[in-house]
Amino acid sequence: MTHLRLALAAVLAAVPVAAQTPVISTAADSRDVSLTIYNGGYAVLREQREVPLTTGMNVIRYEDVAQTIQPATVSVSGRNSPIRVREQNYQFDLVSPQAILDKSIGRTVRFRRARPDGGVEVLEGTLLSTGANGTVLRTTDGRLVLNPQGEVEVTELPAGLISRPSLLWMLDSERGGRQTLDVSYLAGGLGWSADYVAVFDSADGRVDLTGWVTLTNGSGTTWREAQLQLMAGDVRRVSSVIQGRVAGANLQREAPAAYSAPAFVEEGFFEYHLYTLQGRTTLANNETKQMTLLTAPGARVRRRLVFDSQRSWNWNAQPGAGVVTTEVKAAIMLTLSNTEANGMGMPLPAGVVRTYKRDARGNIQFLGEDRISHTPRDEDVRLYLGDAFDVVATRRVVEDRTISDRANETVVEITVRNHKDTAADVDVTEHFWGEGRILNSTAESTRVDARTINFAVSVPARGERVITYRLRQTW
Repeated sequence: MTHLRLALAAVLAAVPVAAQTPVISTAADSRDVSLTIYNGGYAVLREQREVPLTTGMNVIRYEDVAQTIQPATVSVSGRNSPIRVREQNYQFDLVSPQAILDKSIGRTVRFRRARPDGGVEVLEGTLLSTGANGTVLRTTDGRLVLNPQGEVEVTELPAGLISRPSLLWMLDSERGGRQTLDVSYLAGGLGWSADYVAVFDSADGRVDLTGWVTLTNGSGTTWREAQLQLMAGDVRRVSSVIQGRVAGANLQREAPAAYSAPAFVEEGFFEYHLYTLQGRTTLANNETKQMTLLTAPGARVRRRLVFDSQRSWNWNAQPGAGVVTTEVKAAIMLTLSNTEANGMGMPLPAGVVRTYKRDARGNIQFLGEDRISHTPRDEDVRLYLGDAFDVVATRRVVEDRTISDRANETVVEITVRNHKDTAADVDVTEHFWGEGRILNSTAESTRVDARTINFAVSVPARGERVITYRLRQTW
């Protein structure tokens, strides 16, 4: 009897997956959905579903998965009792007109074409080929028709085609009854980015900062009432990600509200930062959605005009004069301290900051935009908005002589001209190579690093300021 039981068990275990009627599990069986979306255009999807299982071997068709799923990343576990997946098949041969034709080669099909007189012409035969190289039909009377026109009728849906991607599992359960399966996997086509709006008030040196999260779902599946988390940081991937339709997709866009309270709570996670949505949300397929990430009204900001000699490569030499002149543009820079004392103090995900200012009529005007990298709390945010119109500078090398085979001296003259009706605060940044030392200067300088110095000066309204310094470099 023992041998008979063992033999019977072996026979049952050998029954192929295709010979067993699968239990169908759809999104309607879902008890909970959660996702963590990463900057790189992919997400970890987690779902709990109740499915009826029998003791021993079961075949489950798990439908409504993301079309951009990475099957090798699937993890399945039983919440009520242990299960073991013996075999997994990812089925993605979806129903489409071309797929039906491809699988109908060698079968009888009909082409129906409307005639000018209102009648219908029917052409029936065996489909010999289809696809990019054209369609060939052998009619019932033996003729070969190339690229027949009209609507195509087939007698039945070819086997193997499915309406939506599915996972087919052959799994072993220790006990029967309705059980909850915890399923997780990686999928592409889901992404998020941060965008910031800063309204600048130059009168009191403050900005009203609002951070937005833009979510995109091109995974081919709608995620209803999902718990949402966003991971910020540079997470390494060694495998390619199926991107879906995030990049360049014609996505439906939800407009953001004019104002709403921050919807996310931030926490440190490993060496990254995790933002958790308070409440749940639905991400429809082919949709872009905006949510408030943070608000910081009245954050103090420092505005400076920065002349950096390395920003301009327009060197105009004057032959025989011994003078090299450079026209340098002034970069408009705003600096915010990302601290709690400044009404901020939250790790800021990388994104684009767009800055605006109200004019005398109260209308919002665009000042410029800049991209920031991931910025920790208690660090400065520096924004480059563009180049100033009324403040210009000329940089002249008026002397350059060799002291020895390992040293030289250079005299540089920088003239900053202010054509505005108000004074301008200006930073003049100079770079040098080798070991540099300022021998004398008409303005006080601050050493930024081993090869950079900065002059912070105020230029009077409709006036100018001249900075002259002598630099000795050794190597």
